[in-house]
Amino acid sequence: MKKISFAPEELQGMPELEEVVDQLCAPESYESVYHQSLHGAPMPSAEALAEIMERLKAALFPGYYGPARVVLKSMRYHLSANLDSIYRLLAEQIRRGGCFICAEYANDCTNCDLHSHDTAMRFLKRLPEIRRMLSTDVGAAFEGDPAAKSPGETIFCYPSITAMIHHRIAHELYKLDVPIIPRIMSEMAHSKTGIDIHPGATIGEDFFIDHGTGVVVGETCIIGRSCRLYQGVTLGALSFPKDAEGKLVKGIARHPILEDNVRVYAGATVLGRVTIGSGSIIGGNVWVTHDVPPGSKLVLSRSSVAESSEKMMGNGSK
Repeated sequence: MKKISFAPEELQGMPELEEVVDQLCAPESYESVYHQSLHGAPMPSAEALAEIMERLKAALFPGYYGPARVVLKSMRYHLSANLDSIYRLLAEQIRRGGCFICAEYANDCTNCDLHSHDTAMRFLKRLPEIRRMLSTDVGAAFEGDPAAKSPGETIFCYPSITAMIHHRIAHELYKLDVPIIPRIMSEMAHSKTGIDIHPGATIGEDFFIDHGTGVVVGETCIIGRSCRLYQGVTLGALSFPKDAEGKLVKGIARHPILEDNVRVYAGATVLGRVTIGSGSIIGGNVWVTHDVPPGSKLVLSRSSVAESSEKMMGNGSK
């Protein structure tokens, strides 16, 4: 790559800074981290995507997000205006995402704008189903946590619901083959809640993550109806197969399947394309790398009471 010549007047008389600039503009320094769209399109905007998420939350949960007071008589007017803004903003971000990868995203560049608007409209048509799924998640959170005083508390306060709002939106965009935008939306929730759910994961209705911090759900996970996870649970891949050139093989199913009504307690790790049968319970801190039959219960060995004569690690005894 061509070395960039850059010597502004401000750096004259500052040879140390000029040396830093020269090093950063050297091809061997920037070529692996430099990005330029083939057509000069800007990168997706984190600020615009954050606005889209807030607008979508207001559309899905009127009264909890967006305007503080929602009047039913004027809801249709406000919702229409909001969805129009979402449509326009989202279509632009989808277009930018397509330009970011620019791998025949819309067959050719002349169709990119049309394709992005069509994809945005197809997504909006899924909003009623997204709301229905989220309402079951809210019910699961309220019924599953004795500390919850109302369903509204879980909508407004619980990290599980925040994570699932982002996930159910991102997952629909993922299914529409929208590049990069779903991952950005998922990482927004990850940074807020500590819950890391890949947008590719398929999660059934009536889902709840209690507490939530440290939960990881991989891209090809399939989670059935009425499942419960607790903090620190990992549903990950056991290994990463490589091709003949030693590169990771991508796009294969490598994460667990949880059938309906599975409960996985804090700190448990389930790895690989294994199936946890319906109604099973995976105890805290258990490590699972094999299929589990329906109705099973996996737990660690029970703790025992130490004899008075036994020395305890960490009590200062030597």
